[in-house]
Amino acid sequence: MRLIVYSHDAFGLGNIRRMLAICQHLLRAYPKAEILVISGSPALHSLRLPQGLDYIKLPCVGRDETGEVTAKFLDTDIRLAVQLRSDLILSTIKNFNPDLILVDKKPDGLEGELKATLSYLKTHRPNTKLVLLLRDILDAPETTIQKWQRHGYCSTIESMYDQVWVVGMPEIFDVCREYQFPAAVARKVRYCGYIRREPGLQPRTALRQALQIQPDEKFVLVTPGGGADGYQLVDTYLKGLEASTPHSRLKSLIVSGPEMPAAYREQLRQRIEVLPNVILQEFTDDLVSYMDAADVVVSMAGYNTIGEILSLNKRAVVVPRIQPVEEQWIRAERMAKLGLFQTIHPSNLTPQSLMQCIETELETATSTQKAAQIDMNALPRIATYLSRLVDQSTHQSIQQSIHEDIHQEVRETIFNPYAHPIFQIAKGNICSV
Repeated sequence: MRLIVYSHDAFGLGNIRRMLAICQHLLRAYPKAEILVISGSPALHSLRLPQGLDYIKLPCVGRDETGEVTAKFLDTDIRLAVQLRSDLILSTIKNFNPDLILVDKKPDGLEGELKATLSYLKTHRPNTKLVLLLRDILDAPETTIQKWQRHGYCSTIESMYDQVWVVGMPEIFDVCREYQFPAAVARKVRYCGYIRREPGLQPRTALRQALQIQPDEKFVLVTPGGGADGYQLVDTYLKGLEASTPHSRLKSLIVSGPEMPAAYREQLRQRIEVLPNVILQEFTDDLVSYMDAADVVVSMAGYNTIGEILSLNKRAVVVPRIQPVEEQWIRAERMAKLGLFQTIHPSNLTPQSLMQCIETELETATSTQKAAQIDMNALPRIATYLSRLVDQSTHQSIQQSIHEDIHQEVRETIFNPYAHPIFQIAKGNICSV
C-alpha cells in the first residue's frame, strides 16, 4: 500500500501535526504501507517521523499583514513559488505511483497547485483513489460557502474525489448542512469523529518531578500553538501573574511555539526572569506529556490542541483565534456549551478574566462524563475507510489488467492467428503424433 499525504501548511503547525497523527496510526495498522508526505511546513523536520514515512519538502509560503499568500523565504513572486510547488507535487505523484492520495483541506491545493496533478490522475491514473480530509470546522458558514463557490470546490469533489473524510462529529458541526453541500458531495462525506491523541513519552509523575513541582503546587501549561499569533495570550497570562499576590502554589510553563517572532519571545524571556515559578520554552515535540502533567491548560482553540485536551480529559481555559478565520471560536463556543472547558472571546480577554477562569478550573474536579460525549475514534475509522478504498482500487486494477490482456490477446489472434496458444498446443500435438 503506497499513500501520499498532501498538506500545504501555509500557517501554523496544526495541519501537519494532524496529518502526521493519521500517518502514524496507519503505519501501525498496516506495517507494510509506505507513506510519503508532501508539505510546505517549515517545522516538519523538527517533528518525530515514524518508520515507513518520508517527506518531500515544498518551498514555504505564508501570509502577509493583509492576509495575502506570499513566498515565505524565497525572494520570488508567489506565482513562481506556486508553480515550483506544483511541479514538485506532480513529479512526486508520477514517480511514487500511490494507491491513494489524502489531500488536506483544499480540493485543488493551495492557490490551485494541485490542478495539474488532478488532471494527470484523471487521464493517466484513474484507479488512484483520491480522498479529501476536512477538519470539523473550516470557517463561518457564510464565508466558507462563498469561498467554495468562488473556487468551484464542490465541482472538483464531484468529478475527482472518491470520498471526503471529516474528522469531527455532525452533532458538533454538520458540515453538509452548515456549508450547504450539494447531494453529490454529501454522499461522499464520512464523519470519522475526533482524533484521539497518543500518550506522551514521559509519565506525568516523572515530568512533574523533573519540573520540581511540589505536592502543594498547581501546574499551569500555557500553549499558543505554533505561536505566530500567540503573543497576546501569553502576555495576558503574564500580566495576570504580575498583578496577583505572589504565592508558591502555582508553577507555570509557557511553550511559546517556534513561529512566535523572536522579538516577542525575547520580551517574554526578560519578563520571566523576575518570575521565579515561570519557565519559558520555545518548542517541544512532546507537548502531550506536559499537558498530561498540568492541572490546567491555557491555550488557543486549534483542532489539535482541543483534541489533546479532550483525549486527556483536561481542565482548560481556551482563548480562540478569530482571524483570519472564525473556525476556532465556533469550535470553542460549541464545546464550552457542553461543559468541556471554559472559553474567553479575545475581545473579552483581560488579565483578570483569564486568572479568574484559571482559578475556577483549578478548583473544579475533572468530569469524565463530559468528555465521554465526544467521539474520539477517528483514527481507526480512517484506517477502515482507507483499507476498503485501496482494496476496491486493487480489484479495479486487476479487472482493468485482465480486460487489457483479453483485448491484447484478441488483437494478436486477429492479426496473427498462428501465435495464439491454442494453435501452438494443437501444432505441438500434431507434431508429436
